[in-house]
This record gives sequence, structure tokens and C-alpha cells, in this order.
Amino acid sequence: MTKNQRRVGMVLCLFTIVLAILDQNIVSSAIVPIVRDLDPVHGVEHVAWLVAAFALAATVVLPLYGRLTDAFGAKPVWLTAVGIFLVGSVLCGAAQSMGQLIAFRAIQGAGAGGLMSVTMVVIANLAEPGANRGRGGGMGGLFAGVGMAIGPFIGGLFADHDNWRGIFYVNVPLGLVVIFGGLFAIRIPRVTRRTDLDLPGAALAAAFAASLLLVCEWGGQRYAWTSGPILAMITAGVASLALFAWRESVAAHPVLPPSLLRDRTIRNSYIVQLLIGAAMIGAMLHLMLYLQVARGVSASDSGLYLAFMAAGLTASGMLGERLRLATRPALLVGTACAAAAIGGVVLFVHLGTSLWAIRGALVLLGIGFGQLIGRLIMVVQDAAPAHQLGVATTGIRFFQSMGTAVGAALLGSILSRVYEARSGGAMSSAAIAAHPEAMNDFVVGIEVVFAVAGAVVLLAMLFAARLRDAARPAPSSESEPKAEPVAA
Repeated sequence: MTKNQRRVGMVLCLFTIVLAILDQNIVSSAIVPIVRDLDPVHGVEHVAWLVAAFALAATVVLPLYGRLTDAFGAKPVWLTAVGIFLVGSVLCGAAQSMGQLIAFRAIQGAGAGGLMSVTMVVIANLAEPGANRGRGGGMGGLFAGVGMAIGPFIGGLFADHDNWRGIFYVNVPLGLVVIFGGLFAIRIPRVTRRTDLDLPGAALAAAFAASLLLVCEWGGQRYAWTSGPILAMITAGVASLALFAWRESVAAHPVLPPSLLRDRTIRNSYIVQLLIGAAMIGAMLHLMLYLQVARGVSASDSGLYLAFMAAGLTASGMLGERLRLATRPALLVGTACAAAAIGGVVLFVHLGTSLWAIRGALVLLGIGFGQLIGRLIMVVQDAAPAHQLGVATTGIRFFQSMGTAVGAALLGSILSRVYEARSGGAMSSAAIAAHPEAMNDFVVGIEVVFAVAGAVVLLAMLFAARLRDAARPAPSSESEPKAEPVAA
């Protein structure tokens, strides 16, 4: 493969990552227009599911994407994921109710799970011989962070012009560019190994993730914690997790090999990624909700706030390249900055606080996340055996998506429960706007959400302190797949 082909392929991959991350977060600033159009009465109660359904679907399919990648090669799996993502995007744009939109977001998320994970494997395969594969992952992580920050702004632009459906339709031409560009510009050796898929393992992982999400969403709100449905879901979650652990220990080709989790570096990286995913989506989603509902900021203007976070991300990435911090110091600096920023937001969300204080906190939050996004992928890719590169990379995306899904559902439930406990009524945008007392109750709920998110980041810091730089193990001649010098 020529150097120009590698560059074109890298651009397409980075563009794909941004496309996926944009749609994970693009709905956050368009929430109010979407709710007003599809369900003005009860829509706010289901806001968290717009993110959770996307993230849950991505979580469920991620283990399969990893195994498919190791079995058939990254390129065909990557292009298939882009196709599924585009189908889901078209369906989301045509949704006529909140229920339909949530369901179609799940389809979109099933494709995005491949975009956000298999793309990293393609980047690793595009690296020049002898280069550190994790460096491409770090660049991809930085682009993903920028996508997280600018997604709400783009969504707000469409929403302010009464065209929230455009945030989904815009994916079609962009996705087609990726597909056709990938077909003709990317050349990766074809993997000849064929392997059985661990479908039972994937199904058990899906059952556990769904049970956990429903417990977080419904427990104490729709059903009492001691009610039959909640106890049944908790039992199902525990049972599916136990069966999943057993299945992975006996499966010939497990979707999440136990050997990866026995590696201390990989295991701790997964835990940190899960916790950071939960805290980050909670901060972004609920900050957008606070700015629009409590401060009257328009959808596009609220999205602009995250430009400050993007500035912090960019500055952090550039500074990190210059300083070349080792893994442990970089992760400790990142989690410390993120925790301080989220703690600052708890103090700044009072109705009379200057919004510039929130902008400053977002810069600090971006600096913190800039040291985390991509760094963990680099650590995992450097520590994983070459023949498990695909499943190890999708594994870290699995844990991040799990954190995103559970974080969105859990923090959304906390907001609803705090509001209802104080006001005595269900949360709705109309009631909040009409009554000052209800507005104050809503702001208190936002404060609690950010306090919990800050505690999650502090917990991530404890696990980050256990990480070290790892030398990537040499490939085994018995386990390394053979490759043919043909285009895949």
C-alpha cells in the first residue's frame, strides 16, 4: 500500500469516527424541538432513551463486530456497519412518534457500534510497518472527542430552523462518500481464518445490558424497587452475567476472551472507559437540557457552548503530543481536570450564575477528556496480542457504550426522581417553564446529576492510578492469522 493510499484511508476512517460520534450526541441540543414535535406532553420523560437506545444497541453488537473483524477482516465488516448506520439514519428522519424514533435510534446505533470500533482496527491496519498501532487509535480518539463537542451545535442549527429531521438525513450523502471511498481507496490484506461466531455469548451480553438499563430506568420510578418486575430484571441481569462468564470460559471463539480480562492493563482500561463514558454523556446531555430549559438558550446557541469543550480537547491533544506524558500521569491529569470541571458545574448551575463560568468549566472538561479519549485505546491496542486486536479494540468500545447507555438512563432517572420528590408531579417542559418553584426543583435535580457524574469520574481516577504503559506483545506464530497480499 502506498503512502498516499494510507493517507486517504486514514482520512476516511477519521471522517467515519466523527460521523458516528456526531450522531451519538447530535440529538442532545435538538431535544426540545423533537419533544415539541413528537410528544409535547410526556416527551421529556423519554429524552434519556434517545441516547440510551443508541448506546445500548451499539453495546449489544460490539462483541460480534470484534469477532467478525478477527474472522473476516476489518474492511468488509466496516463497510457493512456503515450501511446499517445509513438505514437507521433514514428511518430516524422519517419517525412520527417518540417510540418510533427511539426504536430507529437503536437500529442506527447497531451500525454505529461498528463505525466507532471497527474503524479503529482499520486505522491500526493502515499504520506503516513497524509503527505503533495505538498512535492511530489516539488520533481517532481525539477526533471522536471533537465530534462529541460539535455534534450538539450541528443538531441545534437544524433544530432552530425547524428541521430536526435533517440531523439524520445529512448522514446519507456523507455515508455514501465513506462507502465508495472505502471500496476503492482502502487496501487491507484479506484474512483467511474462518471462525465460528459465539452467538450465545453475544445474546447473553445483550440480555445483561438490557436488564441493567431497564433497572436503572424503571427502578423507583415506574416500579418500586421491591416490586416483581424490578426484582425479575435484577435476577435476569445477574443470571445472564453469570451465564455469560461461563460461556466465555468454554467457548472456542468467545466474543470477549477471558484472557483479555486477566490482563491487568486491559481490565483496568475497560473499567476506566466504562466510568468515563457514563460521566461524559451525563455531563453533555444534561448540560444541554439545563441551558435550554432553565436558561432559555436556543438549541444552536446551547450547542455552541460545547465549542469551548472542543477547544479544551484540541489544546489537550496538542499539549499531550508535545509533553508525551506516560499513561498513568496523563490519565490522572485527565480524570482530575474532568472531576474539577464537573464539580464546578454543580456550583455554577444556579439561575443567577454567569454563563461564562459554565463555559470556563467546559474548557477544563475538554482538557481533562482530551487526556482520556484515545489514550485508553492506545493502551489496550499496545497490550493486546495481535491476533486479538479486533476483539480487544471493540471490547473497550463495548465498555464505553455500556457506560454511555447506563449513564444516560441512570442520570436521567436521577433527575426525574429528584424533581418528582420535590415537586410532587411528573416532569414536563411546560410545567417547568410555567412555575418558578418547578424551575428551582429542576435545577436542583441537575445539580444532583452533576454531583453523581463527578463522583463517577473520581472513581475512574482510582482505577487510572493502577495503569502503566504496556509494551505490545509479540505476535505468536501459532495464533497470528495468515494473510494474502490481496485487497479486501
